[in-house]
Amino acid sequence: MQVIGAGVGRTGTLSLRVALEQLGFGPCYHMQVVLGDMDGRTPGWVAALAGHANFGEILAGFNSAVDWPVASFYREMHAAYPQAQFILTHRSPASWVGSFRETIYTALAGKDQAPPPAQRWLGMCEGVIARAGFPLGLDDAQLAAAFAAHNEAVRAAIPAGQLLEFQVREGWQPLCEFLGVDVPDGPFPRTNDRAEFWELVKGGG
Repeated sequence: MQVIGAGVGRTGTLSLRVALEQLGFGPCYHMQVVLGDMDGRTPGWVAALAGHANFGEILAGFNSAVDWPVASFYREMHAAYPQAQFILTHRSPASWVGSFRETIYTALAGKDQAPPPAQRWLGMCEGVIARAGFPLGLDDAQLAAAFAAHNEAVRAAIPAGQLLEFQVREGWQPLCEFLGVDVPDGPFPRTNDRAEFWELVKGGG
């Protein structure tokens, strides 16, 4: 495991996944991976929530990992992979709250209406996201405060030399400098807007 994302969902994590794979750090684990195999991959994270994480098994075959569920286990990931580089994707709290509420938070609130396999996956997601400080029922001010608290906790837990704070709008340069690779030709990937999020969730991956 070479690169680990500590930034929560809706901070450009899917764009970062595409970028890392383009730079040669793939395959990159992302919640999309779990969504594509809910029955096979959800139980490992349920066990992790219960304190029985087996990251070697969960992340087998991957060289990097970003987004939830990984972002809720950054301390454990740092202990398991002490030489890895960490990336904290972030954005303005207000813009994050709007995006999170209209996508992930809404999906979790409607989990009881989902088909049984999706209910199990969404139940795991609810636990993972609550672990990061975002239980259901928070108002916008509470979400913004929890977002800031998560980012501060990451800064406190990960040594500065191993941590890049990154906004995807910054493009390739800071990411490539941090990882020690050349800047590729072409624009930085931009993906997973709110409409795409719902297409992915409703399509089960």
